Amino acid sequence: MKHTALLLCLLAMAALTAGCAAGTDSTSVPPASAAAPPAESVSQPQTDEPEEETEMKLLVQIGDETFTARWENNAAARALADKASESPVTVELRDYGGFEKVGGLGESLPTENRQITTQAGDIVLYNGDQVVLFYGSNSWSYTPLGHIEDLTGWEEALGSGNVTVTFSVPE
Repeated sequence: MKHTALLLCLLAMAALTAGCAAGTDSTSVPPASAAAPPAESVSQPQTDEPEEETEMKLLVQIGDETFTARWENNAAARALADKASESPVTVELRDYGGFEKVGGLGESLPTENRQITTQAGDIVLYNGDQVVLFYGSNSWSYTPLGHIEDLTGWEEALGSGNVTVTFSVPE
C-alpha cells in the first residue's frame, strides 16, 4: 500500500513538473489569471456620436428651387454622382400614383434592390434606369439613391404633372 501511495505521489509530481516545463514554452496557453480580459472590456467605449465619414451630396433642382440630397453609399448613387460631376443630369419626370415622380435616365445604373417603404424626400432607382422622387410613401423593391435633407417646399416644387429635375454636384 505504501508503494502504491508513493508511486501515485511520484506520478503526480511528474505531471506537475511536466506542466511547469510546458508553461515556459512560448506556444503554451497562459493560465486563466494571465489571460487577456474579455473582448468587451478591451473595445473602445461606445458613444452616441456618429462615426465621421464623408457624405456624398448632390443638388436636386426643380424649376427655381434647389434642394440638397444626402446620397446613399452604394454603386448606383456613386454612378449617378460621377455622371453629375461630369455635367448636370437632367431628367423629365411624370407623376405616378399621386405619391411619386418617375422618369428615365437614358441608361442603366447598378442595382442593389431591396424591399423598402419610402417616405417624402426619398430618391430611388427603379428597374435600373428610372429615377423616382417621392412626395408620398410606397412599399416596393428599389435601390435607394438618397434623401432630400430639408423638405421645405419639396411637394410644392414637384407640383402636379410633369417636371424637369436636374442633378448636379455642389461646388
